[in-house]
Amino acid sequence: MKIQLLLQKDHKVTPLSFTVDKMVNAGFTGRNQEEVKHHLEELSAKGIDVPDSTPTLYPVIPSALTTETVIEVYGEETSGEIEYVLFVKDDKEIYVGIGSDHTDRKLEELDIPRAKQITPNLISPMVWELSDLLEHWDDLSMECSVKKGADTIFYQKGGLGLLMSPSELMELISQKIKGPLNNIVIFSGTVKMETEDFVFADTFSGLLSDPTLNRSIEFSYAVKPMNYMK
Repeated sequence: MKIQLLLQKDHKVTPLSFTVDKMVNAGFTGRNQEEVKHHLEELSAKGIDVPDSTPTLYPVIPSALTTETVIEVYGEETSGEIEYVLFVKDDKEIYVGIGSDHTDRKLEELDIPRAKQITPNLISPMVWELSDLLEHWDDLSMECSVKKGADTIFYQKGGLGLLMSPSELMELISQKIKGPLNNIVIFSGTVKMETEDFVFADTFSGLLSDPTLNRSIEFSYAVKPMNYMK
C-alpha cells in the first residue's frame, strides 16, 4: 500500500509518496532498563501479561496505518501512546515522524499481538530525513496530551534518548525479519505515562520537537467508539 507523506526540509514542504510493505511495532525499547521495568510493572498491575524478555516486536497489518484525524474503535477501553516512527525505504532513504500506537487495552490483557491489529496506528503525515537528525538525535523529544470530556490531561513526555536509537532499532528488527528492511514502517515503543492509569480519552494530541533545527511536528485525532448498536 502507499501512504502520502509531507517531507519538511530546509523550511520547505514537499509531497512524498511512501510504499508500505511491512509494519512492525516495537515495545519496551528503553535504553534505561529501570524505566522499562517500571512500564512492565504498570502493565502487570492492570492485568496485562507482560513478556519474559525485552524488547519485543509485533508485526502489524500495514492497512492499520493511517493519517486520519478521527478513528472508530470497538469498545470503550482503548488508548494511544506516543512513539517516534521510522519510514525505511532502504538503507539510504529513511524518514522520521511521530505517531500513536493506539491499542485495545481490554484485548491486550488476553493477546497483545491481536490487540495491535484491531486498532489503527496513527501518524502525522509530516516527516523529516533521518540523516538531518543523527548528530543531535538525543536532543529530540516527544510528548502527548489527551482530552476526556472537559479535562485536558498531560499524558506522556520524554526525550528520544530514552529509547533505542534508529540504528539500534533497525538492527534488532533486521535480526528477526525475513529479507531486507525495505518499505517498512517501524513504531519505536513509548515512554512512561505521567498518569497512574490508562486514560480512555476522546482525543489524543502528540508533538515531536527538534530544538536544534527549531521545528516540530504535531498531530491529533479523535476516538469514536462504535456504540451505535442497541
